[in-house]
Amino acid sequence: MSRAAIRYAKAILDIATESNTTSAVNNDMKTIVTAINESEELKDFLSNPIVNDAVKMNALSEIFPSLQTETKGLFQLLLANKRFEILGAIALQFNNLFDLKSGVEQAVVTTAVPLTAELEAQVLNKLKEFSSNSISITNIIDASIIGGFVIRIGDKQYNASVANKLQQLKREFTY
Repeated sequence: MSRAAIRYAKAILDIATESNTTSAVNNDMKTIVTAINESEELKDFLSNPIVNDAVKMNALSEIFPSLQTETKGLFQLLLANKRFEILGAIALQFNNLFDLKSGVEQAVVTTAVPLTAELEAQVLNKLKEFSSNSISITNIIDASIIGGFVIRIGDKQYNASVANKLQQLKREFTY
């Protein structure tokens, strides 16, 4: 995550807090993150140095017509500073800062297959033992862990994957 993205996100959060629109701007940022993550073309378009920044600005206005004034102000700022390539990182950082301010911690659960609703509820109950904040889960599917799960919350990680267990066995046998 670039330092510039963090600075922009903090500035927009401050502006949204002053105008009492943090929740609405957070929804804008979630929409932007989703759109950029789901569209490789949009990601490439925003990072393409050949495309004029005014064209990028017009395209973003067409793609996201009903954004908050603060979010549109961010687009204007990115246009002025020629920094549209970090829009996704800014939006993601804004979501993280909003969650921290709201007392919500983000937990990333990596599994070999998608979490079922029942398993997600069990993971949430287990995570509540480690944090007094409310917790939001993001599930990442990675078949290379073979089975089990890896949980990352803040700077802590718990690795209960089959791949990790196999790696530990391999280390034991080589010594």
